[in-house]
Amino acid sequence: MKSLSLLLPVAVLASWSISPAAASAAQSPAATYAVQQRHLLGGAGGWDYLSIDPVAHHLFIARNDRVMVVDTVSGKLLTEIPGMSRAHGVALALAQHRGYVSNGQGNSVSVIDLESLKTLGNIPVSGQNPDAIVFDPATGHVLTMNGHSNTVSVIDPVAGKEVATIALPGRPEFAAVDGHGHVFVNLEDKGELARLDTKTNKVENVWGLAPCDSPSGLTYDAASARLFSVCDNNLMIVTDAGDGHQVAKVAIGKGPDAAAFDAQTRLVYSSNHDGTLTIVHEDDADHYTVLANVATQQGARTLALDPNTHLAYLVSADTTPKGAPVSGFTLLVVGKQ
Repeated sequence: MKSLSLLLPVAVLASWSISPAAASAAQSPAATYAVQQRHLLGGAGGWDYLSIDPVAHHLFIARNDRVMVVDTVSGKLLTEIPGMSRAHGVALALAQHRGYVSNGQGNSVSVIDLESLKTLGNIPVSGQNPDAIVFDPATGHVLTMNGHSNTVSVIDPVAGKEVATIALPGRPEFAAVDGHGHVFVNLEDKGELARLDTKTNKVENVWGLAPCDSPSGLTYDAASARLFSVCDNNLMIVTDAGDGHQVAKVAIGKGPDAAAFDAQTRLVYSSNHDGTLTIVHEDDADHYTVLANVATQQGARTLALDPNTHLAYLVSADTTPKGAPVSGFTLLVVGKQ
């Protein structure tokens, strides 16, 4: 999460060389991807991460003092779950029918029932400003990335409490889970990537992401064991999740804050504050081609991807001076035409 407040428009393209094939691919198929739908949701306040329940067709939007729940079929707002305190993200444990909301200002995690869409309770965490949040199926634990204390809080949802705290060598941004006992965390201020062992609750490795500046969004491809970190300086860095070596650098839009991987189509998505959605094809584990930079909306920097429909969901609002009420909050749906 870069910031909950809206930023002034920025449209800056970095200059570096990419292969002629990649450059050509970035231009020719771009028209096949576009914003297919726009749904005005409205409401005041900033926003942060998005999460999707593809079975129930529910999109969860962390919206400061609440979580918005949208029907992805109709695009309509179903309900709002109140009682949050600067909500940053929602981790979904679908098999357990539970969602976990990180409250950055409250230093807590709210537990929600995914069927009733009601809050069941709150779990305090020791870290300051819990931001990104993930569910680890290997341990059944929930982990929050605490941006102001450089720690990870490990929560046992069954016990309803924090059971471990992992110290990090930098400020955590987004995290990704491999499902086999590892969580990977971008370290924004260091330009690094940490691998955590969720069985021992220790940092296993820290890998450099140079020339990445301020890595934010992170996603994972289990089949190729590749991690995709998106960076402020118009780069996506691809890392081998096994040994940490860098395998590729890919050109993306400016000001990303989220990334997603579609295992079926082999596409990587980067949502960028400059009003673009960069779509990258994984040709093989070490080679990547930019397919499109889809025009979205200024500020649409976070996203969720439906693995069944292959649609990407982004949100944004009218650009206003910092601190002014947000107007025109809109859901954008991007797909292949």
